[in-house]
Formats: sequence, C-alpha cells, structure tokens
Amino acid sequence: MAPSAEALILACGPRAGGNSDMAAELLAQGLAEAGVPARLLHLRDAGPLPCVGCQGCSRDAGYACPFMDQDGAEEVFERIKAAPLLFFASPIYFYHLPGQFKGFIDRSQRHYEAWAAGDLALRSLPPRTAHACLVAGRPRGEKLFDGALLTLKYFLRTFNVRLGEPLTLMGLDGPDDLRGDSDARGQVLEFARRAAVGAGLGAGPAA
Repeated sequence: MAPSAEALILACGPRAGGNSDMAAELLAQGLAEAGVPARLLHLRDAGPLPCVGCQGCSRDAGYACPFMDQDGAEEVFERIKAAPLLFFASPIYFYHLPGQFKGFIDRSQRHYEAWAAGDLALRSLPPRTAHACLVAGRPRGEKLFDGALLTLKYFLRTFNVRLGEPLTLMGLDGPDDLRGDSDARGQVLEFARRAAVGAGLGAGPAA
C-alpha cells in the first residue's frame, strides 16, 4: 500500500458504542478541527484471528502467516505501514489491552520475523509517532496502563513507529460515561489536535 495522506485511528474496543468508540470519534473530530484527514477503522470489523504460535511465519520464505487469507488483519497492518500519524483508542481490561486487540498484535509476529531478518520494506518505513488513548473503568491504579503501553511500544517498533505520550482516562466504566463527561471529551479533542500539530500536519486551534 502506498503512503497515505490520512491519519489512521484504530478503535480497538470489542463492543460497539462504548467509550473507546466514542474516544475514536473524538480523535477524528479533533484531527478534522486541525485540518488533518483521518480514516477511522474498528478493529473488530477486521475479525483478527489470534496467533496460535505455530511458527509457520518463521519457517516460510516470505514470512507468511497461515491465517493471512482468513481475516482482515493484513489490511490493517498495511494501513499502519502507510499512515503518517497513528492513533489507538482502546479500553483497558484487567490492566491490559482487550483480547482481540492483543491477538491482533500477536499476529504481527510475521512482520517482526521479516523485520528481524532485515526486510528492506519494513526497515525503510519512515519514522512516525503513534498516540494511544486508553480508557479504564477503574478510578485508580498506579500501574493500570503499564502493561498496555509496554506492549504497544514494542509492537510498533517493527513498523518504525514511536509511541508518544499517551492520554489515559480513568473511571469511565459505563458505555456513555465518556459521552457525558465534557472535561474528558475536551481532553481527547485537544490530544488529537496537539498530536497533529506536533507531527507538522495540522494547525493549532483557531483564535
């Protein structure tokens, strides 16, 4: 896939209409206000099958995964490679990413195998930044986001993407909690606008 002019927003919640879906919509709104076009994808629509650790990709000359033609995971990976700016909106389940999102990340093993072997296409991807908006139902927890952020950091390295400072929101448990919290909504909008400006892709808020 050729480089894209659109930022990519990946909504990673398994349930439609929840707080992470709302966060993804707010990210898209914030980018639009900064003049940055964006594509919003819901990971659940790709139906990624989980990695089963078969090591087939490590044995295949082209690092192919046996599941490549059985779901939409590869299209999402291609969009990650092409996007100039990335956003992930995800809930936190038991101090980590939800299972479907983590399963998708595990499926990047084939790309990691290629990267580790010096694949020129991966090694020549331009450096970019990803921004994670993580929404937790728990109102407190010193290490509530640590596992998710560590996983995202090393997942993204394969695609020459650096994980920027995240936006972490606590105490948003009910499906409409973010929608009903004007302060949190404002934080998400500003998070998107600042990321766009920081990447040199957008303008600051109008005076």
